Amino acid sequence: MAAFSETKDVTSNSLAIPSFLLLLLAGLLAKQTGLIGKEPVGAPVAKPAVVVIAPRDFDYRVAGEYFKNGYAVDGPMVTVRMDAPLTIMKYQVTAADYARCVAEGACPPAEPEHVPGDPERIPATGVSFDDAEAYAAWLSRRTGDVWVLPADEQLAFAAGSRFPDDALGVDADSSNPALRWLADYRRETARKASAEPKPQPLGQFGESEYGLADFAGNVWEWTTTCSRRVVLDRAGGVTSDASSCGIYIATGKHRAALSSFVRQPKGGGCAVGAPPDNVGFRLVKDTRWYAPLLATLRSKGLDV
Repeated sequence: MAAFSETKDVTSNSLAIPSFLLLLLAGLLAKQTGLIGKEPVGAPVAKPAVVVIAPRDFDYRVAGEYFKNGYAVDGPMVTVRMDAPLTIMKYQVTAADYARCVAEGACPPAEPEHVPGDPERIPATGVSFDDAEAYAAWLSRRTGDVWVLPADEQLAFAAGSRFPDDALGVDADSSNPALRWLADYRRETARKASAEPKPQPLGQFGESEYGLADFAGNVWEWTTTCSRRVVLDRAGGVTSDASSCGIYIATGKHRAALSSFVRQPKGGGCAVGAPPDNVGFRLVKDTRWYAPLLATLRSKGLDV
C-alpha cells in the first residue's frame, strides 16, 4: 500500500536510520521464522483485476466536519504527495467473490435482500466495514498477498476527476446563515436524487482517467478513514480535533459517515449527511516488502 501525507512527502528516506535497520532485522527474522513469505492457504483463488497508478501529487479536500464561528465550513484543500505506485482493484468486490468467503465460513452472509440474481457481475452490497475487513483477511490468506481497505485519500488518488468535492462553496468568513442553509439544502437535495439505486453490473459507470472502474456510481465504498470533527477559531486555528474510529467514511457520489456495523445505510445508519444508495468495497494491495510482517503483527493485536 502506498504511503501518503498531507502537504508533505513521506518516503523511506524520511525514516530514521535506526528505525529502518530495526525493521530490516525484524523482517529477516520474520522470514526465517515463517511470519512472512507464507504460501497461499486453501484451494486457488483467482487474483482480482487491478490497476497500478503511478506516483503523483494531487489536490484533496480533507474528509471531516469543520466548524468556524459556530458555522459549518468546508474542509481544507491540501496537496497530497503519493510517493509510491498504488495497486488497487479495478472493480468493486462482486457478490460472487464475497459469497466464496461466506461459503468457507470466513465472512458473515450479506443481507438477503442484497443477494443479486447475477452475482458474478454485480458488486457485493449489504456488507459492513467489519464484513469487508473479514473479506480482506480471507483474500490475503487465499492469495498470499496482503489486501486491505483503502483510505479515503487513496480512493481520491485512483478516482482522479471522478472524486467528489463536497464543498459548500460559501466563504468561510461569511456569517450569513441564509447562504449556508441554501448551499447545504442544494447539496443534500442533489445527494438524495438517484435515478437508479439498484446496484448495476461491473463496468456500467465507466472508468476514471487512471482506469478505476465504477467509482461514484450507485455503490459507495468503505474506507479506513475515521469520521472527524474539527472546530476552528476565528483566525482558522484548530481548537479541537476529534476522530471517531467506530465510524468510517464511505465514499462514492459523496462522502457519508457510517458506523462500522452498518450494512443497510438507508435504514438510518448514516451518522452524517444523506445516506448512500448502497455500500460495498474494493481493496488495495499492500506491495511493501514488509507488509506481510505488519499484517501478522496486527492480526496478533499489535498496533503497528
